Amino acid sequence: MKVAFQMDPIGGVDINADSSFRLAEEAQTRGWELFFYTPDKLSWKEGRVVGQGWPLEVRRVQGDHFTLGEPQEIDLSEMDVIWLRQDPPFDMGYITTTHILEQIGGKTLVVNDPFWVRNSPEKLLVLNFPDLTPPTVIARDLEALKAFKAQHGDIIVKPLYGNGGAGVFRLGPEDRNLASLHELFTGINREPLIAQQFLPAVSKGDKRVILVDGAPIGAINRVPLAGETRSNMHVGGKPVKVELTERDREICAAIGPLLRERGQVFVGIDIIGDWLTEINVTSPTGIQELERFDGINVAGAIWDAIDRRIAERG
Repeated sequence: MKVAFQMDPIGGVDINADSSFRLAEEAQTRGWELFFYTPDKLSWKEGRVVGQGWPLEVRRVQGDHFTLGEPQEIDLSEMDVIWLRQDPPFDMGYITTTHILEQIGGKTLVVNDPFWVRNSPEKLLVLNFPDLTPPTVIARDLEALKAFKAQHGDIIVKPLYGNGGAGVFRLGPEDRNLASLHELFTGINREPLIAQQFLPAVSKGDKRVILVDGAPIGAINRVPLAGETRSNMHVGGKPVKVELTERDREICAAIGPLLRERGQVFVGIDIIGDWLTEINVTSPTGIQELERFDGINVAGAIWDAIDRRIAERG
């Protein structure tokens, strides 16, 4: 069996945290042949979808964690599985890769399904579940954002297609910086902003629940640093062990069938208190932290789900 990883440069990954590395490691353990290429090396050529990259071997040795074979161009339809694993931002470059990979979806299993990755970005897919989410507004219009803040007082404002906690601001009831932030963001791009009512429960952590083919397999809690609103591990959030609550399972039961139907095999959702805030499908993280805390083979469960999907496809 052959699997290709479309991901950011592998030389810079943290082998003790990176989920793509762990997925590659598990595939190699199972005897799969690995191929690696970066998104800029994906092309559509006269009816063929090709990737320029390298055969790949991985190993858990810090500073010596991979070996690349001779560079080559391959027809990606000859792969059994292609992993769409580059990190956001979810810009037109990212979106274009989903269009190209979609051309071989009938021959090769692309994970997560690129059509629904494109049409289900993290902060928009939650709009299908308004009863599970905190009060939210998505708007570019300043007056709409002002009205939302006037109604809810304490809010979080962030870029609609941001990631890793970048550009996340908390504006309390007395804060007067909304117009300035709006000016800053709209001067950078043409995208709307997303604002949500601030959830004080974030001080106790922002829970990342990992779902495999729509079913929850476990969770980690990301606790923000003292004085910090953001709990993302990119900005210093500390991962700690946590159990799934009944509310967590209720949320997963509500969204799981849709994720499975849309081919979203590996998903990480964010829950603060009792509220769903994001459904991460582009390049979820958290596999290695959950494996260390719970002693389970999360990567193995993901590959088992992929095996089942391949069998279903015949």
